Amino acid sequence: MPAFPYTERDLARFREVQQLAYHCAEQVAAWIEPGVTERQTTAELRRRLVAAGVQDFFHVPFAWFGDRTAFRHFRTPLQFFAGSRRLEEGMPYVLDCAPIVDGYTADIGYGGKVGENRVWDRLAADLAVYRELILAEVRARKPLNEVYAAVDAQIAAHGYDNRHRVYPGRVIGHQVTRTTVRGPAGVNVFGFGVRTLQTLGRELVTERLHGRSPLWADGRSSRHAPTPGLWAVEPHIGFRGVGIKFEELLVVTEDDAHWLDDDLPHVRRWTAAGQEATSTRTDAVEAAR
Repeated sequence: MPAFPYTERDLARFREVQQLAYHCAEQVAAWIEPGVTERQTTAELRRRLVAAGVQDFFHVPFAWFGDRTAFRHFRTPLQFFAGSRRLEEGMPYVLDCAPIVDGYTADIGYGGKVGENRVWDRLAADLAVYRELILAEVRARKPLNEVYAAVDAQIAAHGYDNRHRVYPGRVIGHQVTRTTVRGPAGVNVFGFGVRTLQTLGRELVTERLHGRSPLWADGRSSRHAPTPGLWAVEPHIGFRGVGIKFEELLVVTEDDAHWLDDDLPHVRRWTAAGQEATSTRTDAVEAAR
């Protein structure tokens, strides 16, 4: 098993970029209103990120509105890109961006709604369970595919759908590194930065040689203990036409793990509500059945 590759200074820089990403997502969440499209929203998110000093992207910004937050009827990777869907009153939305500053990468997911949506409220509250579950399982050094299975079991217990399985490769997460390869910044291919593709290619080869993968899914390639480093983790749950996720960086050392930062919008929301993790379904979900 490799040693943990980052210093405290590195972690501070990763934390700064993650905070920057969430700050820009919150700004856009305050900006959007009924009538704006997904494409307009991703353009605004990108504009704010670049203005804040972002030099490159792990992947282009995404925005999903309405039932697209639950990836309903997604059949090809092209459907993940922002489209012409307009935001309407009561709709949920998800913003996803992955900025890079001085090679330090973050990858975040921000869920919100416009107006009232009781089903979204319940899903947003229950999402806290998955943050606690994933950390506990990784700290126990469970193989990554078994952690994935534990998340699946919790999703089923809640009566929700696993929506991260719709992502390419069915991933719930992936490793994040400091990008050091040379190449044109700001240039993307199929939504991923050129430097990202170079880095991913190198990591895939290296990890495969050691029987590991930098992609966290439920298959054979994830049948190994959590690899020390940083992992962008994104449990994505859905109920009918409503989907929500968080995505943030998990620090995995040789014998422990912790979330990189607890001062994040979804954590603050749970803390402010004074809620406790629960596995029970609410009247709102029962009424929607």
